[in-house]
Amino acid sequence: MTSPEVSTQNEDAGPGGYAAARLLLLHEKERSGPPRRTALARLTDDWLAGLFAAAAPPRGTALVAVGGYGRSELSPRSDLDLLLLHDGTADKAAIAALADRIWYPVWDLGLALDHSVRTPAEARTTAAEDLKVHLGLLDARPLAGDAGLVAALRTTVLADWRNQAPKRLPALDELCRERAERMGELQFLLEPDLKEARGGLRDAQALRAVAASWLADAPREGLDRARRRLLDTRDALHLTTGRATDRLALQEQDAVAAELGLLDADTLLREVYEAARTISYATDVTWREVNRVLKARSARPRLRSLLGGRSGTGRSGGKPPIERTPLAEGVVEMDGEVVLARTARPERDPVLPLRAAAAAAQSGLPLSPHAVRRLAATAKPLPVPWPAEAREELVTLLGAGEATVPVWEALEAEGIVTRLLPDWERVRCRPQRNPVHTWTVDRHLVETAVRAASLTRRVGRPDLLLVAALLHDIGKGWPGDHSVAGETIARDLAARVGFDRTDTATVATAVRHHLLLVETATRRDLDDPATVQAVATAVGTLGTLELLHALTEADALATGPAAWSSWRASLVADLVKRVAGVLAGEPLPDPEAAAPSAEQERLAIEALRTGEPVLALHARDEHTAGPDEPAPEPVGVELVIALPDRPGVLPAVAGVLALHRLTVRAADLRAVDLPTGLGSGSVLVLDWRVAAEYGSLPEAARLRADLVRALDGSLDIPARLAEREAAYPRRRGLAAPPPRVTVAAADSRLATVIEVRAQDAPGLLHRIGRALEGAAVRVRSAHVSTLGANAVDTLYVTRPDGSLLPPEEAADLARTLETALG
Repeated sequence: MTSPEVSTQNEDAGPGGYAAARLLLLHEKERSGPPRRTALARLTDDWLAGLFAAAAPPRGTALVAVGGYGRSELSPRSDLDLLLLHDGTADKAAIAALADRIWYPVWDLGLALDHSVRTPAEARTTAAEDLKVHLGLLDARPLAGDAGLVAALRTTVLADWRNQAPKRLPALDELCRERAERMGELQFLLEPDLKEARGGLRDAQALRAVAASWLADAPREGLDRARRRLLDTRDALHLTTGRATDRLALQEQDAVAAELGLLDADTLLREVYEAARTISYATDVTWREVNRVLKARSARPRLRSLLGGRSGTGRSGGKPPIERTPLAEGVVEMDGEVVLARTARPERDPVLPLRAAAAAAQSGLPLSPHAVRRLAATAKPLPVPWPAEAREELVTLLGAGEATVPVWEALEAEGIVTRLLPDWERVRCRPQRNPVHTWTVDRHLVETAVRAASLTRRVGRPDLLLVAALLHDIGKGWPGDHSVAGETIARDLAARVGFDRTDTATVATAVRHHLLLVETATRRDLDDPATVQAVATAVGTLGTLELLHALTEADALATGPAAWSSWRASLVADLVKRVAGVLAGEPLPDPEAAAPSAEQERLAIEALRTGEPVLALHARDEHTAGPDEPAPEPVGVELVIALPDRPGVLPAVAGVLALHRLTVRAADLRAVDLPTGLGSGSVLVLDWRVAAEYGSLPEAARLRADLVRALDGSLDIPARLAEREAAYPRRRGLAAPPPRVTVAAADSRLATVIEVRAQDAPGLLHRIGRALEGAAVRVRSAHVSTLGANAVDTLYVTRPDGSLLPPEEAADLARTLETALG
């Protein structure tokens, strides 16, 4: 029922009355979603019909809503897609005047308008030339004027669409693919475009167009509900921002969630992702069916030609039989899809869903949606623990690599995954707020298993690697540390899947410590025996270490491009080698007894002789290439600096490197005692690992010259860094959280470990060094880890005499650093 305020506008076609009624309607809290969109479309219909009638239109004219407005799906800031249709008999000036009397009032209200004036023949010609115009005309709806003219156009346009489907649908498919490549997948984006991203409203419209062709139809229930959720979200986005935007930006998500009555932004994103996943899955299945039908149609004329014009191959002249190729017990391939055999009995065979999925993934074929739906409806539940065959089929499915993903999505679409692994529901469509992550939690788990499948030759137990990869972040659906929660969940699920007690414990340990290797390698001093011993104690066995090494790489590769590099890989490999030595009973070397390298000693002598900084700069490779191997990828550049010990060395060097756009990955600082006879005095040797942000490395002579200037005070590093930062305006978005500095719980006998977590920025290590100089502590080493916009800098510090800081002094230092960085 229309409210009284809205219904009175039927008698007032003026722009003021329409604007007031529109504003009142948009702020009615009792009416939202489809009822509000429909009411807004009706209100707009009445107003435009009034404008049309008041303009005294000639005979043979009509006003037509097309596109989203034609579907009566008006969001608060939607464009009005209008076509002024005429039969060509009226004077052109009269038609132009009629158009002006409709378009100008719309513009006067500030409404976006997409308009055209055409005859039916012109509309048909334009549709034949422009696919988007044809799609809009499929939803044409008369607003006022000659309804017969509109009905005739609709009939003609729809007939053209069906007749031209073999040409039009591949073009539409290509258009959708290009848009997906450009806009990304809605179900994984932190700031998705609700309309243009893959799985968004454009794809839902494309599915309607495919259905109108009569060639195929979207297969999955819930499609209308998914589309409605995206439309509701767009409505709320328009209302909260006051803008015609389809991009769900981070800073708008809390307000949009509140407008929709949802708990928070994460709940909003999960609902949006779920809707997008429904549309994406329906899109995949629909286009696969379209391509199959078109391929079959194109093959029939060739088949008839080969058969001399006969219509069939059997005695009765019927269709040739469809081949069914067995793949596994109860599973066959038919017409390019995996389907259930005629003899399959899902109600008696609880392993059949996993067997069918594994067969599909291993064959690189899609699972028929009809087969999946039948399995979801009739398959007998697996006993707990699972039988060995079920566990083996799960491992086979996970080990298929890239082919696992579409099969897993088909199982998820019908709820089979959560039936097999109940804890999966908590991570399903769960967003990851860290922009380093490419995927939602559940898809990241599957992608990690995909990556792990290529590493199974490196481990003794591939099955444990694949299952640990699938479960390593399963704790993210629970509060607290996801590794701790995940250990408990993984233990339960591994036992459910049918692993024995020993294997279950190994999977649980891998999940508990899946971040241990990469965090230790990038944030701790590997020359410190306590670091290596702590990892060895946590891992326990060489087999588990081997498993964790592969899992670490698979996890990082599945996270995103910023999470893994040759540099990180080399650090993790170095740590694994050291830990393997400890587990094998080899003694750890004493870092205090290690002599300086020949290069360090040479540079130290030169620095002592000249009293000036001396440096050397050269690339480091991950490994030495064999005769038939390509050149190794550099994992960074080693910069060795020697200079007489003096205050301000760390901030000066860090500042000069920042000015030259060199990213610091690690720094080791040590005092070198030269042999007797070479002179006296303390020489500081700094061994840095750096990488160029972009472009080539600077010349060593330029670095040295700037370092000399920084040390004598003639180069104002803070001012130069501030100038550079001011030259690049900040990107609009959420404010970065404040830095956090803590005393790390590391059992190091060499130094106190301070951990700084902050927004990554040029000169961050320089600012840290300045604060440490003011606190009168000595820096033994620094280890820099950066993921996206977040930096974790770990500092090994001592008193000036080399002793560890007492707990109260360490806590004071952490507070001082936090204040200085804030």
